[in-house]
Amino acid sequence: MSQQFQPRRFDILPTITKNIIIINGLFFLATLAIDTRYGIDLTQWLGLRYPACDTFRWWQPITHLFMHGGFGHLLFNMFSFWMFGSVLEQVWGERRFLQFYLITGLGAAFLHYLMVYVVNIAPTLQSLQIQLSTAEAEGNSRWALDVLQQMEAVRSVHNIIGASGAVAGVWMAFAYLFPNSSLYLFLFIPVKAKYLVLIYFLFELYAALQFDANDRVAHFAHLGGMLMGLVMVHWVYRRNRSQFY
Repeated sequence: MSQQFQPRRFDILPTITKNIIIINGLFFLATLAIDTRYGIDLTQWLGLRYPACDTFRWWQPITHLFMHGGFGHLLFNMFSFWMFGSVLEQVWGERRFLQFYLITGLGAAFLHYLMVYVVNIAPTLQSLQIQLSTAEAEGNSRWALDVLQQMEAVRSVHNIIGASGAVAGVWMAFAYLFPNSSLYLFLFIPVKAKYLVLIYFLFELYAALQFDANDRVAHFAHLGGMLMGLVMVHWVYRRNRSQFY
């Protein structure tokens, strides 16, 4: 494995990278158009809900990867994806890169909701279950109904949208394969990829451990994407050494 990326051929937008960027752009435009025209928020339908809630749908684990909350969110994710994803696609090929992207995105969502369940959903549901048992024992149907509604509201925690988790996995894979490649922090400070991804990981870990209810960023999803990306690229690299520089 070399320390810096040396492309086999020039291809600024390989097929999968190009198509994923296009799909994300189309989803974003469709979200704006449908909301403006019909008042329907597609993020509520295509964003990923907690699997145990009533509004979860089978397509959400995939569609949430193409939804974004604003133009800045979309631009940052797609710029990062183009920068590092185009390199990985040239190294791995289309099929392997697409598999990597989707799996890291799903891994990111899994870790996010696992932590949401452990920290928030499970303790709250346990408390509400005690109230429900008491209400049923007393024959208080109004109280029981209110508790059941509260339980469903807890399961219907905010959905997650965006490619950030998958992109974080792409960052990690690039830094693992080409650790000494120079990247430019704030456009003019050169930092090696291995140090930049470490800084990013530590920042996300710190932010995630604050458990700030007002923070709408899914930090555990970012961490999940990075960890899944690291596991996958290490496993693939160890068994397919000839596939890498």
